[in-house]
Amino acid sequence: MKCQLPYRSSKVCVAFLAIFDPGSGGSSDFSGSRALGGDTTSASVRTAGVDYVSTLADFWRLYSDILWENGQHKSTCKLFIFEANDFLRSHSISEFDDATIDALVGYYRKKGNRNSTINRKLAAIFKLLKKAERGGHIARLPTYLRLRERNGRVRFLTSDEERRIFQSIGARNPHHELLAVFLIDTGARVGEALALKWGDIQNGNATFWITKSGRSRTIPLTERAQAALEACREFSRSAGPFLDIPYQNFKYNWDASKKECGLESDPNMVPHILRHTCASRLVQAGIDLRRVQTFLGHQTIQMTLRYAHLATNDLQQCARALNSLQH
Repeated sequence: MKCQLPYRSSKVCVAFLAIFDPGSGGSSDFSGSRALGGDTTSASVRTAGVDYVSTLADFWRLYSDILWENGQHKSTCKLFIFEANDFLRSHSISEFDDATIDALVGYYRKKGNRNSTINRKLAAIFKLLKKAERGGHIARLPTYLRLRERNGRVRFLTSDEERRIFQSIGARNPHHELLAVFLIDTGARVGEALALKWGDIQNGNATFWITKSGRSRTIPLTERAQAALEACREFSRSAGPFLDIPYQNFKYNWDASKKECGLESDPNMVPHILRHTCASRLVQAGIDLRRVQTFLGHQTIQMTLRYAHLATNDLQQCARALNSLQH
């Protein structure tokens, strides 16, 4: 039997010959029979009467609930894991090495993925691999150097765009407009705001517990954000101000309002632009980048540095200092 995988490894071929060709000397049977190159959603192998997991998909099913909290981020990571699993087909996780990662990077590049996207996909994969290493399924983690990401242009709303799109959203659903107001004044991710509970709002502050980084953060609320939360009581009868809002419903109204405002051709006009707008306004107002990093919950200062070019007011101090030395 010939073993063909996107990533070739003699050890992998030997392993699969043992599984699929009893005459090769192996004594393993496959749980959920399939041919190589067929359905890869189940690759639990039984060897010497002991079940163990083999592929990325197997590890996701076993450990995803432990490693990721439910939410949009977990759903995105699932797509990343199963995409890699489909490319690698039946490649055992115990065989993951540097060549495997190189093959994945090459595959993503051929798909047209940018470095930032490849980094996110590999971050999800390595989270599972670290769990596999702790469990003794991998002798050592493969080497991977994070790809350099280019800082693209950060799009943010002008005051006029904010007014028009919020007005349009409010005409469709006032509760959705309140969510948009809260997002632009807090810089919260949509998932963070949707998961917010009334008990997380105390003394003019909001605490986000379900975050992308896994670390909670508490931020002070603007008067407008506090007014938006108070107005939510008219629409929300659940445990939180926005828990009654399905993301897809909010996104539908956002897209309809975007079209009504003549902004449908702008690929950056997505709900996440509200977070960019908040960050941009903070920097333009002269707030130092470390405080902006903490306010937004960025894991690294590099994320916040995308907005550094907006801090032109701070640079005026440099010119004034140099001027003073010339007199």
